[in-house]
Amino acid sequence: MATKRYQRDFKELESRRRQGMRMLARGVAQAEVARVLAVSRQTASSWAKKLDEDAQAWRRKPLGRPAGLDATQKKELGKALLAGAVASGFATELWTLARVAKLIEREFGVAYSTVNVWRILREIGFSSQRPTGRAIQRDEAAIKQWRSKRWPALKKRPVAKGAPSCSSTKAD
Repeated sequence: MATKRYQRDFKELESRRRQGMRMLARGVAQAEVARVLAVSRQTASSWAKKLDEDAQAWRRKPLGRPAGLDATQKKELGKALLAGAVASGFATELWTLARVAKLIEREFGVAYSTVNVWRILREIGFSSQRPTGRAIQRDEAAIKQWRSKRWPALKKRPVAKGAPSCSSTKAD
């Protein structure tokens, strides 16, 4: 008999766990439960242990980290982002992932990494943006002078071809 393949669908995992615990409660052997539901014997054993501790264990929800922000808090976050970074107490209007993470921690008391902040931002409809113009304080004349005079002086040049070699393998 071919075993059924399961993806990480949490509803399916919950259903399978409940089914396995019901089978164990009826007296089906752990090895049989593992085979029928395509789980490891260790998983079936942990289900049996939970049933021994509490006969109603199959009714419980699976363990996992609860979501940090609910839908209402995500809406509030979106409003705060649209209001601007200065309105949220930052020096400039630039939103960075680190700034958004600070805002979330300050306003909602939940700490996120920048990767998770990015996921939340995508979820509520924000995307990465690039500035459309150049900085107001940009000085084109100073940039041109630096490129034409200072950069060539700093730039490394290749060693002259006729110079002696410092390599011990090359004869002079």
